[in-house]
Amino acid sequence: MRASACFVQTLKEAPADAEVTSHRLLARAAMIRKLAAGIYTYLPLGLHVLRKVEAIVREEMNRAGASELLMPVIQPAELWVESGRWEKMGPEMLRLKDRHERDFIVQPTSEEVIADVVRESIKSYKQLPLNLYHIQTKFRDERRPRFGVMRGREFTMKDAYSFDRDEAGMRASYQAMYDAYVRIFTRMGLDFRAVAADTGTIGGNASHEFQVIADTGEDAIAYCPDSDYAANVELAEALPLIAQRAAPTQPMVKTPTPGKEKCEDVAAFLGLPLTQTVKSIVLAVDREIIDAARIAEAQTLKELGRGTTVAAEIWLLLLRGDHQLNEVKAGKVEGLKGGYRFATEAEIVAAFGCKPGYLGPIGTRVRVVADRTVANMSDFVCGSNEEGFHTTGINWGRDLPEPDAVADIRNVVAGDPSPDGKGALAIQRGIEVGHVFAGLPYPESMNVVYTDENGRPQPMKMGCYGIGISRLLGAAVEQNNDVRGIIWPDALAPFTVAICPVNYLASATVAEVANRIYAELLAGGVDVVLDDRGERPGAMFADWELIGVPHRLTVGERGLKEGKVEYVERRSLQTTPVEVGDAVAFVLSRVRA
Repeated sequence: MRASACFVQTLKEAPADAEVTSHRLLARAAMIRKLAAGIYTYLPLGLHVLRKVEAIVREEMNRAGASELLMPVIQPAELWVESGRWEKMGPEMLRLKDRHERDFIVQPTSEEVIADVVRESIKSYKQLPLNLYHIQTKFRDERRPRFGVMRGREFTMKDAYSFDRDEAGMRASYQAMYDAYVRIFTRMGLDFRAVAADTGTIGGNASHEFQVIADTGEDAIAYCPDSDYAANVELAEALPLIAQRAAPTQPMVKTPTPGKEKCEDVAAFLGLPLTQTVKSIVLAVDREIIDAARIAEAQTLKELGRGTTVAAEIWLLLLRGDHQLNEVKAGKVEGLKGGYRFATEAEIVAAFGCKPGYLGPIGTRVRVVADRTVANMSDFVCGSNEEGFHTTGINWGRDLPEPDAVADIRNVVAGDPSPDGKGALAIQRGIEVGHVFAGLPYPESMNVVYTDENGRPQPMKMGCYGIGISRLLGAAVEQNNDVRGIIWPDALAPFTVAICPVNYLASATVAEVANRIYAELLAGGVDVVLDDRGERPGAMFADWELIGVPHRLTVGERGLKEGKVEYVERRSLQTTPVEVGDAVAFVLSRVRA
């Protein structure tokens, strides 16, 4: 392509709302333009990158045996009511009505639609296994869209869905997709990790995230440098840091701690290590209470709903003072699985007789859950349930009953023992660009069945596999940039080679050589751009360095007098003189390398 035809409208300054490097550079490089919060127009250069991402994904999905289809952006509400996600998805799902007042949604994902397609089309075990995918626009009404295309409201996603007759088949499909994802991100030239992850709102019993490693990533990844262990911090198991509870050595003493509400302040005030303190987190679970009189009056079970009230059940979670609550893990504790919230200050005062900052398990009648490490602590410090006081020397069994439950409810931190027993954990940041799930619940909730060899109906086994197509642009840029701009991996670059002729419009010799090299590279299958705009050399070079084309040839009269052109590799910015007659072969060798 010639630059005069490809909308090279670079900016010197980034938009004021650009928070991260990728947002700033994609906007400056004329790849995206903001239309509304979290909604972007992909300009020609950006669309070119997007199409290259899609091409790699399609090739590997087809290679893995998946078949492409295209599902609608607008979906009827009844499918989501049937699956149980109409309410569960919450305000992130954009709902609308048509002229007949029928409810629809703008798809955030397509499990319901694909389940409907399959249950209407697949009847026999002979038609399985099956894997269908599409690349389609999605919309999620993020509360706070940010980071450009990495957390937008409208985005492009590849989602695939596998259907199998049994667990073994589902696992095989899952592994095929996992392997395809490894190939996809390897081909894209990205530094990534596959990490064990929580299944979230999608559901399922197995899950891995594919994370592009970047300091600006929203996700924290725990991994062991000495083994293959890697998991999202939401899922990474936190082993107890104290192997066995020691016997008490201190008396329990109520101690004044005026104005000291945080564990850090209490530890400093008392001259104790922070690891000897215990923090209290209060949760509430709303339970329906049915009036006994209404039970007697009710004629049907449905009528009972009219006589219910809601009461908050209070839970106290205990963590060591230097640890943080993992809300995903807390939601897996028996009794909290149905959903919880953080208690209000009024609820806390009613339950403990004290405002937050001085809370503890002593003398309470609430449900107490201790983190694994806290359950093995002795002589620890926590609030006295009286403003201005903490208690030291507390011990389980002697001073308070054993906790109602002991569970892993904290985030791992660097230096924690690896769950596989092969070293210590390290933490790095990542950007989630892909996610694979197995064991989804939709065949049961939506009656997606097949007939087995004996003529009996059986629920299918379902997997789901997503890749953030548009998010990959941002993730790749976060990982590949310098002070001059983007450094695209060859596989993703809007153009692989840029030919930069100096005085193209004024020098017939320069134009002739540049045009010939351009034609020969095109004939060789190279995605090449010829800058025919007549820009000054400095501005021309700055544009292509900002845009991030990985290979550049400069053609100028000075070099041609010596029979040479200059090759520049974008990542190193190293310049290499090349004989004019060898230029095409040289560039082809670098591109193919």
